[in-house]
Amino acid sequence: MRIAVIGGDGIGPEVIAEAIKVLRATVADAAIETTSYDLGAQRYARTGEILPDSVLAELAAQDAILLGAVGDPNVPSGILERGLVLRLRFEFDQYVNLRPVRLFPGISSPLTATAAAPLDMLVVREGTEGAYIEAGGILRRGTPAEIAMQESINTAFGVGRVTRQAFAAAAARPRRKLTLVHKTNVLAHAGDLWRRTFEATAADFPEVAADYCHVDAALAYMVTQPDLFDVIVTDNLFGDVLTALGAAIGGIGLAASASINPERTAPSTFEPVHGSAPDIAGKQKADPTAAILSVALLCDHLGMTSQASRIEQAVADDLLERQGEWAGRSTAEVGDDIAERVSG
Repeated sequence: MRIAVIGGDGIGPEVIAEAIKVLRATVADAAIETTSYDLGAQRYARTGEILPDSVLAELAAQDAILLGAVGDPNVPSGILERGLVLRLRFEFDQYVNLRPVRLFPGISSPLTATAAAPLDMLVVREGTEGAYIEAGGILRRGTPAEIAMQESINTAFGVGRVTRQAFAAAAARPRRKLTLVHKTNVLAHAGDLWRRTFEATAADFPEVAADYCHVDAALAYMVTQPDLFDVIVTDNLFGDVLTALGAAIGGIGLAASASINPERTAPSTFEPVHGSAPDIAGKQKADPTAAILSVALLCDHLGMTSQASRIEQAVADDLLERQGEWAGRSTAEVGDDIAERVSG
């Protein structure tokens, strides 16, 4: 198992170190080969490079990429995100972005007293189309007549393949329910493509209950009636917004993600979504649990389902025991405790 390790910025290297520790405790150490890459704000400051083509070629030979975080107050917003995170998604055709939204026992949340059932949903977000491909441009920049155009590109091919992946994911879960989230009443063209594709694909998965929800209503229901959802499939932009809310209600320190190339023709990327938190970098105050849960997604993607389950259970047991409290532990001590659970 060849894993590219990109610690990135801020707390990224700290939490990724613990994720690797847990991975090595779960999988035979000899089966893991890691290669570290210096990518992020520090390299950009030194060289002006974000993701050189030579490094991209090396990454292409890996089985998976473990990414800590990118972002630094000294680098203008968007440069690292577009040049590194989005480029990996586009170059490696990571068209499925998976974001579990789960409220673990022992963790407090704004929804602790709201959900009629345990909060456990999966957002399947399209990752290589939509508004993030930078189609458009600016005319008459800096004048009172400036025009900014940002186009959302949706193809039958792209919508079809991510929708099919979402149905397959829903079919594998106990509730077997999939909700398309979009804005078909206003975004008539893209919305129509998504809805027609969704309805056509549903015919191939009769065991899955399929329904639709406008994105604004879905955001409200995620707070007021989160148990309405099991698996959600949506476009790139709506998925970004929905999963940001999901991280808030499930615990930002527990938010794992995966940008998947399902056919494994290129590596997939696994990363926590809590950001680089430069204010606590180097202080061993960051919770590495989201990075550790991202490693569980990595194991599952590479066919090691039992190992993924062991990691998830070890995290759940750790969270329940500490009832959401740090109990004086450092970042490394949390990693030690979870690694001990999976190895024991």
